[in-house]
This record gives sequence, structure tokens and C-alpha cells, in this order.
Amino acid sequence: EMLRSLVGSEMCIRDRIGTKSYDAVVAQKVAFLGLGVMGLPMAGHLARAGHDVTVYNRTPSKAQAWAAEFGGHSAMTPREAVAGAQIVFACVGNDDDLRSVVLGPDGAFSGMAPGAVFVDHTTASADVARELYAQAKDLGLNFIDAPVSGGQAGAVNGVLTIMCGGEQAVFDAIKPVAQAFGRAVTRVGPPGAGQLAKMVNQICIAGIVQGLSEAVAFGQAADLDMKLVLDVISKGAAQSWQMENRGGTMVDDKFDFGFAVDWMRKDLGLVLAEARHNGARLPLTALVDQFYGDVQKLGGGRWDTSSPVSYTHLTLPTTPY
Repeated sequence: EMLRSLVGSEMCIRDRIGTKSYDAVVAQKVAFLGLGVMGLPMAGHLARAGHDVTVYNRTPSKAQAWAAEFGGHSAMTPREAVAGAQIVFACVGNDDDLRSVVLGPDGAFSGMAPGAVFVDHTTASADVARELYAQAKDLGLNFIDAPVSGGQAGAVNGVLTIMCGGEQAVFDAIKPVAQAFGRAVTRVGPPGAGQLAKMVNQICIAGIVQGLSEAVAFGQAADLDMKLVLDVISKGAAQSWQMENRGGTMVDDKFDFGFAVDWMRKDLGLVLAEARHNGARLPLTALVDQFYGDVQKLGGGRWDTSSPVSYTHLTLPTTPY
């Protein structure tokens, strides 16, 4: 009865996992730490692919509900969750959240077996990736930083793009398992390189979304049928994933499609901090970060990243430049 209640409270977890064909791989004992909007379906795909999955979440009832649905196990601490696991996956909020599940007496590193691999899907700093890689090596463990792109829909459908930093042999060992929820799993360089590649990804998205926001606002001010216009220009050089997947919803002022402004600001904060360190000049990224800050002030922190169009509408000049 308790499990039935837990499952009901999660609004049918299984319905949030898309259908996917999985490659035949040797089943492994794995753990997954963090069952947010990304981690929950990612862990679900691991279970559906045939792996023995134990999950941990800060809210124990969520882990228990997941285990009831997918036939896996739940644990009360990261240390308990990783016991006997060959690979430990994690997807949490930020650097501090990551350290909280990895380090300390109840952290993952204290319970992992020698030679086991910790794969971190959190979008975090390159510094924390290098830090945890070094600590893992000192303990006889392995570490891969592996942030993802594709948003909530990519996690639900198991088609995430995964950018990995770490040793080649360790990456080769985890890749077949990670493909349960990934469409493209690629090693891009040494420890920290995965996080740096994700920063490149977010820089690109920030610029594209801002350009699309301004285009929609301009077209609407000119009384154009913007859904028709976007359909036309998406067949030319202006085409982008954002245009095809978010252009129409931007026209409709609908911003509840996944990756939130609050998360994007966190990511852009990492980008701008790294840029101060490596000397890269990012004037457009810094400006878009400010626009996202304005969206937050409008109460849109949980709107998705296409929402700068709402701010553009409010600030569109009414007189010629």
C-alpha cells in the first residue's frame, strides 16, 4: 500500500520515460545519484536496458517510488547506493551538490569499490571535475566528467548528447552503458574537457536563442504571420534546432518546455567565470546572461530558455534607432 501511494505521488513515473531500442550489452550493477527531471528518466533507461540499478535521491520517497516502478533498488545515502556498483552515475544541481554526494563519510567515494567509475552528468565547473578526478585517482577509483545536452526531452527519450572528459580506457568502459540514455557519447579530451565542451554548447544556445527572440519580436511588430515566416526560413540558412522546436512556442508565449532560466543562468555563470580565467571575450554571452536576469525579475525563473522573447516584447523600441 505504501509503495502504491508513492508511485501515485510521482504521477506515473514510467509514463515519463520514452520508448527506445537498446543495444545488447553485458548487464552491470550500477548506481544513479539524483532523480531530478534529467536523472529520473536517465536512471529509468538504465533499468530498461537490463542493468541492475540502485538509486539515491535527497528526497527518499522519490527514490522509493522509482524503485517500485522499475524493479531496481533505493538507498538512503550515496555510500549505500554505490555498494558493489561497477559504474556510478550522478546528475545533481551544481558544484556544491556534487561534492555533497561524492565526498564525506556518506559520500559515494567512501563506498565505491576499487576500480569503479564515477560518471558525473552534472553541468558543473571544470575545476570541480579536475578536483574530483584527482581525489578519485588517489582512492583507486576512476572519474569521468560527462555533462549532457538535449534537455528534459532528450533524457526522457534516451537521446542525450554526452560530452566526456577523462581517460580513454575508462571512457571506453562506460560508453556502452551510457548509451542507454545517450544518442552520442563522445570523449572530447582529458579530465575537465567535458565540462568545457558543455560551456561551448551553452554559449551557442545563448546566442541563437537571443537572435531568435529578436527575430520573433521584430516580425510580430511588423504584423507578420510569424509561424508561417519561421516555417519558411527554417528551410534556409537560418535553420536551427531552437527555431524548429521553440520558434512556434515563442510566438505563442509558451515557456514551459524544459530547461529553466534559473539553470541557464547557473550555466552561464560557469561560462563567464571560466572566460575570466582563460581570457576569452564573450560580450554577447554576457549580455544574454543579463537578459535572462531580467526574465528572472519578471518572475520567469522557471520558464524555459526561449523566454527572452518575453523581455524583448517589453523592451522593443517604439521609435526609430
